[in-house]
Amino acid sequence: MTLTLDLARKLADLCLDRAREMNLKPLTVAVLDASGHLKVLLRQDGTSLLRSEIAQGKARGAIGMGLGSRALYNRAQEQPYFIQAMNTIAGGSLVPVPGGVLIRKDGEIIGAVGITGDTSDNDEACAVAAIEALGLQADGG
Repeated sequence: MTLTLDLARKLADLCLDRAREMNLKPLTVAVLDASGHLKVLLRQDGTSLLRSEIAQGKARGAIGMGLGSRALYNRAQEQPYFIQAMNTIAGGSLVPVPGGVLIRKDGEIIGAVGITGDTSDNDEACAVAAIEALGLQADGG
């Protein structure tokens, strides 16, 4: 299964629906395909300047490492030199904090959602809810 534009758009919309239900701060949502290319980027009114890059960095890190960004965060605590090296290789675009969630279908990675704007835990919760609402598997790490 590939991550189509239609599916990516549905995921992003569901993320923002969940954020409204939770009464969160304004979010930015990035949906990337399995090769790390941006499919959809949505920014709620009131988001700050760097949020687009942060959302993409969370998703890109998850895709690039094959791990949800919570696992990257944990790895950064245990082996900061490793995550620093990976961030250097990634041109500084890796954001190793929760909120980058892999999208799996039958175990295969088909993309990732990256969210930023509220707490990292809330960002991640919105991504997980959206992915699971469409019958896919969420892997936050």
